[in-house]
Amino acid sequence: MKIGFIGLGNVGGKLAGSLLRNKFDLTVRDLDKKLTKPFIDLGAKVANTPKELTEKVDLIITSLPSPKICAEVMEGENGILEGLSENKIWLEMSTTDESEVKRLGKKVIEKNAIPLDGPVSGGCHRAATGNIAIFVGGERNAFQKILPALTVMGRKVLHTGELGTASILKLITNYLASVHLVALGEAWTVAKKSNLDLTKTYKGILASSGNSFVHETESQVILNGSYNINFTMDLVLKDTGLFDNLAKKLNAPLEISPLIVDIFKDGQKKYGQRAWSSMIVKRMEDINKINFRAEDFPEELVDNETEEIGYEI
Repeated sequence: MKIGFIGLGNVGGKLAGSLLRNKFDLTVRDLDKKLTKPFIDLGAKVANTPKELTEKVDLIITSLPSPKICAEVMEGENGILEGLSENKIWLEMSTTDESEVKRLGKKVIEKNAIPLDGPVSGGCHRAATGNIAIFVGGERNAFQKILPALTVMGRKVLHTGELGTASILKLITNYLASVHLVALGEAWTVAKKSNLDLTKTYKGILASSGNSFVHETESQVILNGSYNINFTMDLVLKDTGLFDNLAKKLNAPLEISPLIVDIFKDGQKKYGQRAWSSMIVKRMEDINKINFRAEDFPEELVDNETEEIGYEI
């Protein structure tokens, strides 16, 4: 199977790296030539346009910062749609809006090609080792056809149902992660002002019913002070906004979601849209004139799990 990968950013570059490391025939494209060069050096091919890439491969993967940018890559001049033909598969691995992936999916089907949405969850450090989780929505037969590629990019792979269901599930998981992160800021505030040992507090939460994946990972770089989670404030605001907008479309009044959106808007205003998303807890540090520092926590997360071929769950 020949694979084309468009978008070599924080997550996409690591997913594409797993494909190349596992000897897949890979063609890449990114507007930033600094990101494509390491792939070329390791034997990947490079395409000058999305259309050219699409014509050369069987599976086209997009991992892009926003629905708007993905639409431009799909529908623009020399875009993916111009290069599609029968039985080619488009896999949208960006975090996007379910209605948008369905809109573009219809255009893919008109070309007798097959659309799938396949967002990932688990953090950039797990994307780097092929241990991230992948949700996939769309035709079951197409999912099974590309499963060998999915299981080198991710450890746990879930077929969620029809096209768009994976994108909804991803928004739900990202929303929950954002809530957990904001809540951690308040938890660390109370721990610090109570003069608790923050290292012992980290271990205590880890062993308790209050534990979460966000605590296990992001609390480490918060306590270090680097906040480096390889995910930025603007991307969280995009995801939380998509979740909140989906709830409005479903006529589902929510209470916490609008507040989370407002909190991240404030965080982006204070620290910048490209600030690390875990810096949202710095709002509590600044308001309370404290910090959440503790010794022997890493500056950046590294996945210490052995890389293994993934499997469907």
